Amino acid sequence: MQFISVRLITADLPRLVSFYEQVTGLRATHYTPDFAELLTPAATLALQSTRAFPQLGEEPVVLPGQNRSAILEFRVSEVDADYHRLAEVLSAAVVQPPTTMPWGNRSLLFRDPDGNLVNFFTPVTPEARRKFGL
Repeated sequence: MQFISVRLITADLPRLVSFYEQVTGLRATHYTPDFAELLTPAATLALQSTRAFPQLGEEPVVLPGQNRSAILEFRVSEVDADYHRLAEVLSAAVVQPPTTMPWGNRSLLFRDPDGNLVNFFTPVTPEARRKFGL
C-alpha cells in the first residue's frame, strides 16, 4: 500500500489554491473548475470545491472548514527562512512560530484560509535528520 494524497474540500477553491501555491511555491494543476492538485515528491495535495459533492437528503456529504483534528505536514529545507518569506501571507494565521519540538523537528504551525492546520518542519537534531535520511 502507498499513501498517495490528501484532499481538502472547500467552498472557495480559488482562494485555497492560491494560498497553497503561495506557501508551497508549487503551481496547481486544474483538472476542472472544481478540482486542482499540487504535486509534491512524496504525495499530492488535492483541492476540491463543495460544488462537486451532492447532498444526501438533508445532510451535506462534506462540511468545509470543519477539520480540527488533522495537520497537513510539509518537510522543508529551512523552516525559519520559510517563516520569514511567508510573514505577510500568514500574518494572523500563525499558530506557533518556528519552535524546536522535543522529537527534533523545528516546526512552524499555521492555519490555511479554511482553518486547516499546516505544519512546515525541518528536522534539526541528528536523530530527526537520520529518521528522514538526511
